[in-house]
Amino acid sequence: MKFNKHNIKSLFAASLMLVAFANTSCVGDLDVDPTINPSVDMTFDRDGNFRKIYANMALTGQKGPAGNADINGIDEGTSDFFRQIWNMNQLPTDEAICCWADPGIPEYNFAQWDASHGMVKCSYYRLVFGITLANYFLEMTEGDSSAEAKLQRAEARFMRALYYFYEMDFFGRVTFAEKVSSENPGEKTRPEIFAYIEKELLECSEEMSEPLKGEYGRADKAAAWLLLSRLYLNAEVYTGTPRWEDAAKYAKMTMDSGYSLSTKYANLFMGDNNQNGAQKEILLPILQDGVDTQNYGGSLFLIASLTKDDMSGKGTNEAWAGNRARKDLVKKFFPTTDAPAGDEAMIQAAAGDDRALFYGKDRNLEVDEVAVFADGFSVSKFTNAYSDGSTPRDPKFVDMDIPFLRLAEAYLTYAEAQTRLGNKAEAKTAIDALRDRAHAGKQGEYSLDDICDEWSREFYFEGRRRMDLVRFGKFGGNTDYVWEWKGGVKAGTNFPAFRNVYAVPTDFTIANENLHQNEGY
Repeated sequence: MKFNKHNIKSLFAASLMLVAFANTSCVGDLDVDPTINPSVDMTFDRDGNFRKIYANMALTGQKGPAGNADINGIDEGTSDFFRQIWNMNQLPTDEAICCWADPGIPEYNFAQWDASHGMVKCSYYRLVFGITLANYFLEMTEGDSSAEAKLQRAEARFMRALYYFYEMDFFGRVTFAEKVSSENPGEKTRPEIFAYIEKELLECSEEMSEPLKGEYGRADKAAAWLLLSRLYLNAEVYTGTPRWEDAAKYAKMTMDSGYSLSTKYANLFMGDNNQNGAQKEILLPILQDGVDTQNYGGSLFLIASLTKDDMSGKGTNEAWAGNRARKDLVKKFFPTTDAPAGDEAMIQAAAGDDRALFYGKDRNLEVDEVAVFADGFSVSKFTNAYSDGSTPRDPKFVDMDIPFLRLAEAYLTYAEAQTRLGNKAEAKTAIDALRDRAHAGKQGEYSLDDICDEWSREFYFEGRRRMDLVRFGKFGGNTDYVWEWKGGVKAGTNFPAFRNVYAVPTDFTIANENLHQNEGY
């Protein structure tokens, strides 16, 4: 089976049946459409079902870009997997803020959500749907001993572990099931689901493709090692017990796997990042294609929501003018001076760091009015332009694959874990490699605060910042670190530590007596 960004749209007829299964096997009413098209063949399609497990990250329904959605009750583009992860991990932090008044966005901006938040509920649905897809595939292929089925089953277990990881990170406790059933699933606490994810990744990695030997777009052993290193890096948050040695071990395995850092940082976020050299750094992309995987989430959301029509060369005619940088992000590149209010080239040159991809012309550094897009520098990091000047496949929908898991994470995980173990020299080598790539200056050594800032400089707007701030004790419950509009106040104010996890949506706790609400909600 050829698996790539052009055929991922070839889902399968049986996916309509899985929507119905998701409605019964997860937590009651999922607000999805259980209707099955009577004209389709309901025979199990192994390859099609397998693609859908990955496609849950890249597409929002059976048709694309809209119509016949996986999840009803919300705008289909908003239901996108990455778009929701991005909102939850970016908007409440020191990096991003959105000027839209869509229901749920202001609550994200100011960390003021509750258990009825519609977008949080949508994110829960999307994760549960992905888990259900994997469970169904694994059940249906249990007796298939072919080499391809064995490989697919290992990847399905990896993807299920990935979906469970995000459910655990966002919500702490999770609804847990390994089988499709009409019975309400049980609940696992964070330490319990941590142990399960660890076991699954350790086991499935043995059966996955060797690094760089599988098809682009599919996870291999290195992707599993990287997710393990992330799991261990956050182990103290999830279980109360640090696992720094294990984080360093699996990060180093990933660093030595054969993947390599892209020689040019910007290439990672361009329309041809599947072939311009960046693919050597991307362990797991979310495949996007302007013709075959049209979606109002994904990388179109990343590019268009950051873009106003005065910004040219983005490779799409969409400019939604919504998300932009809080000044605290820009200041990480300009700790002692003000960033110039110029174009990208001017700001990048002034920062002395190739990663400072901002547009400040006719923008204000400070966000005085949240509803005004020009209050806040624009982020120009993501583009559908091609590095060789080629024309994108579609003038509207984009080709930029989301570099969902990339090698640079292993470098910073290794550096942070070694620093926490007291090995600052080991940490410096890893951080210097990233700063050399960015043509940025280096320090004699790096403190934990330096590393926290380095996570932001390397990965800003890639959908992970909240997780890092929680690990460093700088999110909820922290009174020492505030940022612009933190907690809904321009100067910033603390919000309580219970917001380090999200509320379990009320629909789920009502429908499933096995599921409990998080403290504070």
